Amino acid sequence: MATTEGSKSLRTRRNSNKNIITRIRHGHITGRAISRSTEIPEALLKERDHRAQWHGIPVLLRRLYDSSHLNSDLSQIHFIIKDVSSFLSMEAMSFVTEDKKPALESPYPNTNTFDLFGGVDLLVEILMRPTLTTKGNVSKMSDDLVKDCLSVLYNCCICMEGVTRSLASRDDFVMFLFTLMSNKKTFLQTATLIEDILGVRKEMIQLQDIPNLPSLVQSFNQQQLANFCRILSVTISEPEMGNDDKNTLLARNAHQKANPCPSYSEVNQVALLNIPGFIERLCKLATRKVSEASGASSLLLELQDWYTWLDNAPVLDALMQMATEDTEPSSTESSDESSLATSPHRHSLPQSMKVVHEIMFKVEVLYVLCVLLVGRQRNQVHRMLAEFKLIPGLNNLFDKLIWRKQTSTHVLHRQNQNCDCSPEISFKIQFLRLLQSFSDHHENKYLLLNSQELNELSAISMKASLPEVEALVNTDRNLICDGRKGLLTRLISVMKKEPPDSSFRFWQARAVESFLRGSTSYTDQVFLLKRGLLEHILFCIIDSGCKSRDVLQSYFDLLGELMKFNMDAFKKFNKYVSSDEKFQTFMTQINSSLVDSNMLVRCIILSLDRFESQTDNMRVVEVLSECRLLSYMARVDNRLTFLFRLVNIINVQTLTQENVSCLNTSLVVLMLARRRGILPFYLNALREKEYVEKYPGCLLNNFHNLLRFWQRHYLNKDKDSTCLENSSCIPFTYWKETVSVLLSSERTSLCAIASYIDEPYMDLGRDFLEV
Repeated sequence: MATTEGSKSLRTRRNSNKNIITRIRHGHITGRAISRSTEIPEALLKERDHRAQWHGIPVLLRRLYDSSHLNSDLSQIHFIIKDVSSFLSMEAMSFVTEDKKPALESPYPNTNTFDLFGGVDLLVEILMRPTLTTKGNVSKMSDDLVKDCLSVLYNCCICMEGVTRSLASRDDFVMFLFTLMSNKKTFLQTATLIEDILGVRKEMIQLQDIPNLPSLVQSFNQQQLANFCRILSVTISEPEMGNDDKNTLLARNAHQKANPCPSYSEVNQVALLNIPGFIERLCKLATRKVSEASGASSLLLELQDWYTWLDNAPVLDALMQMATEDTEPSSTESSDESSLATSPHRHSLPQSMKVVHEIMFKVEVLYVLCVLLVGRQRNQVHRMLAEFKLIPGLNNLFDKLIWRKQTSTHVLHRQNQNCDCSPEISFKIQFLRLLQSFSDHHENKYLLLNSQELNELSAISMKASLPEVEALVNTDRNLICDGRKGLLTRLISVMKKEPPDSSFRFWQARAVESFLRGSTSYTDQVFLLKRGLLEHILFCIIDSGCKSRDVLQSYFDLLGELMKFNMDAFKKFNKYVSSDEKFQTFMTQINSSLVDSNMLVRCIILSLDRFESQTDNMRVVEVLSECRLLSYMARVDNRLTFLFRLVNIINVQTLTQENVSCLNTSLVVLMLARRRGILPFYLNALREKEYVEKYPGCLLNNFHNLLRFWQRHYLNKDKDSTCLENSSCIPFTYWKETVSVLLSSERTSLCAIASYIDEPYMDLGRDFLEV
């Protein structure tokens, strides 16, 4: 009987604990009844505390509330917060150092209790209270108290994403946090918390809403500015569309039509560019040299292990702050390096930690510059980066910091993917992305060369009796690279030494390809051919055993730009691919994924068409007769096979930025056929292919839909058609005319797709675009 009564008593006590928690949760949801520990008698909290294993947190929160009114004793508040912090910091540390995915249902009970009983809301109130009263005699919170409040909130965010989302939804608190960044002593904790909060916000903040943004940014020293770039990266990047269906061109065009105004990220980019001296300071940060003791690189592997434990840059900053806090800076530029040199703690940290700390700074800075380079203000950013000598500065860092050693292989991350790589790998990737964005379709690309290399380009033009490229003539030689090699040449050198399966090859090839993109320049091609680039690419495609589709795609694209319209390149190709076996391996690589290789196929077809119009030149005739690749593409049946596949592997629903090139390559084939008066032959061949494959109408109706989409996509006033024109040397007017001819509704026209679709199969899939 006694046992039964004891069991009932135990169940009663457990239920009473659950009742308190249930009522608080109900209060959080409804806004009525109990919502925090201050509304529960302290005696009841103490009674339930031991059985519920709350560790006294609800009682401490009640005392904190009672002690935190206006003109309260701030020292008492600070004492209680430190007491609470000791419970929460252990759980946050376990999250950082362990698996981050505990098996327990409630892995962080102290943090959960703190939030459940209103601790997060109470700390926000304490922090913001001075801004919510007009009374002038309110006690000023010490920097240490503010730091501890922020640290507790950050620890809660680490362990509970719900806390982060709750804080992110409070615009007033987010803006308030930015005001705390003006205080150097609370900057680090504030920046860390803001970064976490902005990472989960549903709506991007507008930088122009931050109080006194220009003066705030100008008050930062270089270290703070670099950390601020971590926050900026969230505010100036376009949010990801989500799943694959939302990444289609159809979905993106619909999104742009529904949202014609500039996005928040675009507005934020303009706000940054309007801050005096902002870009100049980023360029100085990106190109700042690091004093590096001999043998420091040998500690890098050890540091990478530390980095996985430290988890993020702000934690490393906290350690660096220990080494610099004794020296107050006197200026934004010289203070950072001088403080490292004079601090009494300088020798307590490994030199390699300081090196990687600098590398992590540069990762954030390069990312921001890269985003600005591809934004709507691209030309303005380009002028500023050139003026502040970003490229020659990076060139001077290349051997000593950027590519001081080969890095182990890693998983390839695309442009819009999150990256958890080591600092050294992230730094190299951001550097290569920046070079790609800087060179792509812009005359400033010649800043990547030094004076001797520019003279070499002039000599190539003179030897070929070609006028110098206007952009080359207009290049300001005060802004180019110095030293024995320019940045482009250095990049090609390390590219050749990269291990076959290294994913750096993808970004390296993209960066070099961007130098060639735009109007085809024979001079630029020869400059790279003389450095053995074509042979290296062919080795990678044919002989290296590379299996990465991404790397192979980047090499196909680079090879296409390098060979386009260039007889010397096709001669070199034929010399390297000197056997049927090698040629078969090369074609197997091309045919294994036409989405990846179609830009190279387009280059070969365009080059063949030009060479066939120059048969009065004996050098051209020689190349046409000897080159295996040109002979292969000269056969109509091979061109038709590529056309069939190109039209068949895409449709309007699956078109993306990555595969729309297949549509344009198929259009190039038909434009050249139309120019030669044989377009009906190609259209009839498509029709015959349908019947052979026993799906009449499908291929041509699909192509008809694709061309209708092409019109909507490329004739939009926001679309830049110059890329199509420059890459093909075919006027865009001819592109438009050809599409219009193909889409003609006149079934009597031999150049209209409709003429080759039998009546029973007409309009298959026609209404897709009407949705």
